[in-house]
Parts: sequence; structure tokens; C-alpha cells
Amino acid sequence: MNGKEWIAALKGVKVRALFASLYGERAVEQQRVRYVKLVEGLLNNDMFPAERFPETAGPVRIFTAPGRTELGGNHTDHNCGKVLAASVQLDAVAAVAPREDNTIVFRSAGFPDVSIDITDTGVRQEEKGAAEALLRGVAAGFVERGIFVKGWTANAGSTVFPGSGLSSSAALEVLAGKIFDGLYGGAALSAIELAKIAQNAENRYYGKPSGLMDQAASASGGAVAIDFAKPDPEVIRMEFDPERAGYALCVVNTGGNHADLTSDYGAVPAEMREVAAFFSAPNLREAGREALTYALADHRQARSVRERCGDRAILRALHFFDENDRVDEMRKILERFNALSEQNKKEINETFSLFLQTVNESGASSWELLQNIYPPGNPQEQGIALALTITRYFAAEVGKSRIACRVHGGGFAGAIQAYIPQACLDEYRQTMEAVFGSGAVTVLKIRSLGAAELVMDS
Repeated sequence: MNGKEWIAALKGVKVRALFASLYGERAVEQQRVRYVKLVEGLLNNDMFPAERFPETAGPVRIFTAPGRTELGGNHTDHNCGKVLAASVQLDAVAAVAPREDNTIVFRSAGFPDVSIDITDTGVRQEEKGAAEALLRGVAAGFVERGIFVKGWTANAGSTVFPGSGLSSSAALEVLAGKIFDGLYGGAALSAIELAKIAQNAENRYYGKPSGLMDQAASASGGAVAIDFAKPDPEVIRMEFDPERAGYALCVVNTGGNHADLTSDYGAVPAEMREVAAFFSAPNLREAGREALTYALADHRQARSVRERCGDRAILRALHFFDENDRVDEMRKILERFNALSEQNKKEINETFSLFLQTVNESGASSWELLQNIYPPGNPQEQGIALALTITRYFAAEVGKSRIACRVHGGGFAGAIQAYIPQACLDEYRQTMEAVFGSGAVTVLKIRSLGAAELVMDS
């Protein structure tokens, strides 16, 4: 379809069902406007010379990649652990046109335009921490797999707000990977292969030592249980609908300063691997809980591991093992929850309460053992701790229902996750936004579609 045909289709009747499934019924008209603007922007602005791409000519493709919410498994993926995660309705979308040269031109609202030549796919130090690094790194992943790629021009927009723990960088990486795969790879790569390409771009090119969870959840779609014990992790699709028990899944963006946090993020997997190395293992999953438990029970070994690794590293390792077990328990609870019929309302509520208990346990472990609630170098700024505390006070005041909360994502600054009964959602929103500002609370919807190219009849 060319741009004019896309605009007609986006304004037509057929798009309603698609947008309702991705974003919810209430957001359909808003998403129509969003998508039309992206296509119009691609056609009408200075991204193409007029002779290269007149307004109604040329193929236009549309791609989307969702953000993700972490349901369980805080900081476990990078040491071959287990996670529960889900893609959400907030996403990165791009209207794209293929090019005949090797240039990527990428425009996203609110950010400087990016133009790079992917003839060179080497790591560039001067691009660390920039969008150029992610795009070049994703291109490199396809070249390394023997897939011939050329350039493209994209007009993009993202509703995955940075610093929310919803993985805006992963959404961008996976979006770029899906564009390359759709234009030049025959849409043949699996979700995990796309995720690996994206993770490599973030680790090597961008300079952030993330695990694979963010990218895998964005690429896969829906709720997923992922076990990273093997290089090709097992991904199991699951149902997850907190509304079934009368709850809203929320994130609260506490704001905060996200500058210079890469070293804090990086210290978590590094310290976990230091403990693993003490037991001659490459990661904590292979080291095993028993080795650490026995060492701490022996005076000489306990002193040795403390001197070599440090107490914080030991606490973080203990969090890893506890969190891995919690993910198994959360998965079992959700399987039981999903198997219940709608007539068993009491059992549905009781089972979901067990799930919320594990969420609170995860949050306590992240706070006490993992210690990713505020940046060590800036203890005066503790937005996440404040949000968690206010949520706990709110739960005590409501009194009628269990409320769960935990840090969301990498931590140190950013967002918390909270499960709030629908009946008191408005009151909770008012309480949190009085402290953290208007729009701080976002209700998440699980979307079943991961990274994808949208196809529609004109």
C-alpha cells in the first residue's frame, strides 16, 4: 500500500477491531489520529527529497513493538534465571519506506533526527547511549546472520515513556529489528532471535548491560514465562488478566533523575556473577543456591566469600535464588487462577490474593536484598521508596482488599508497579498524583500481539 491508501484504510471501518485489540475500545479514535499523523509525516516532511518520494507514491509499511511490564523475576534474566513478563498497550510505532541506499533515517517526535550509514556496522564509542547505537547494533545483528539489508526511512512515535520500567529502549530495538526483518529478512526470524539481536545492540553498541527479558517480552507479545537457563530460552505463553479479579495493573512514574545510572544497573549482574565465580560458575543459575547456603554455614568459607565478593553481592545473590523460586510459584498460581470458571468468584479472588502476596514478597526482596530502590550515589532522591510507602499506607487505609506493590523494572529511579482494586482506583490515582504529578499513574492493559508488521486491505 502507498501512503494515500494507508491513510484511507486507517480512517476506515476495518481498523477498529485491530486497534481495539491492541489498545482498548476507548483508545481507537486516538490511535487512528496517531497512525494517520505518522504516515502523513512520512509523506509530507523533509525526510525525503521531493523527487524521491512524492506524496502518494511508493510503498509504505507500518510496524509496531510494545513496551513490557515485568510481573515477576526482578533482575534474574541476566544470570540465567526465570521471569514472568507481558507486553502492554503502550508501544513504539513507525511508518516506514524502504530505501535503495544503506542509510537509515529515523525521526521520532521529541527527539533529534537520526541518520546513519549502515555500511559500517562496527561499534562506535561516540554513539554509546544514543539512538544511533541501537539502530546500528540492530543492523549489525542481521549482517552477522548473513541477511543482506539496506536502508529505510521511518517516521516513528512511542507511547512507552522513558524511565517507567516499561522498556522504551527495548521497544525501539525490537521495532528496528522487526523493520529489518520485514523489509529484508522475509519476516523469518523468531521472537527470540529478534530479542537476541536487540539485546546485543543494547549491550555492545548502546553500553547498557541488560538481560534478555525486556526484548523477549516485547517481541513475543502477551504474558510469557521465560526460563533463561539455555542460550535459546524457553518461552511459554500464559493468560494474565487481573481485571478478572477486579484489579487494575498500574505503574506509577515517580520521575527522578535517570542520568548516570548505568553503573548502578551494571553492578547488579556483575556482583551476582562475582558470587557465581567464587564457586567457579559463570552465573548464579549454574552456581546453585546450595553452594552459597553451605558456604555461609561454614565460618571459613563465609569469611572468604564476604571478603572476595562483599556483603551486598551476597544479598543480591540470595535475592536471585528467592526470586527464581517465586517465579515458579507465581506461575503455578496463575495457572490455577486461569483454570477457574467465572462462577467460582470466591476462589478466583482467593487465588489472586495468593498471587498478590508473592508480588509483595518480590517487592520486599528487591528493597531489602537486591537494593535497587534508590541510587546509592544519591540517597536524597528516593521516589520509588516514597511511592511504595505511600501505596502501603493507602492499602492500610482502604483495609478491604489486599493491595500489592513492587519496584518496576531495573529500579534505582523510575516507576513502581501496583495492583489496585478497581473500586478504589480513582482514589489511588488522586493520592499518587498529588505527590508525583498529573499523569503519574498509568493503567496497563496486556496486549497479545508482540512486535509485528500491520497488514490491512486498502
